[in-house]
Amino acid sequence: MKFGYTILYVANVEASLSFCERAFGLQRRFLHESGTYGELETGQTLLAFAAHELGFHHFPNGYVAADRSSQPIGMEIALVTEDVAAAHANAVAEGATSLALPAEMPWGQTVSWLKCPDGLVVELCTEVKA
Repeated sequence: MKFGYTILYVANVEASLSFCERAFGLQRRFLHESGTYGELETGQTLLAFAAHELGFHHFPNGYVAADRSSQPIGMEIALVTEDVAAAHANAVAEGATSLALPAEMPWGQTVSWLKCPDGLVVELCTEVKA
């Protein structure tokens, strides 16, 4: 078994893809002609977005929509970068909300956290030093 992708259910798939392109420099891999599903190139594991309508189809009893929660959802994705401060500033300039400013951790890694307009929580971080 291998980890294939993470999907976040969102109100506007194209807007989420565009935000990630602008804020994080990720490349769009695919957007279905219906506009209800799209993917970003993120390495071996894909980051994908699906419309809330698909989520409600998959989970007829409902789910907690990340963009409708006033608090960050209890999960995150991590994007590795050499310059956390610059990436954090760019994402905020593009519309993300800063949850924690860049800081160096005791183990030497620099990290910050953001909440994207669609509710996705992103950790920006440097590589963990061995």
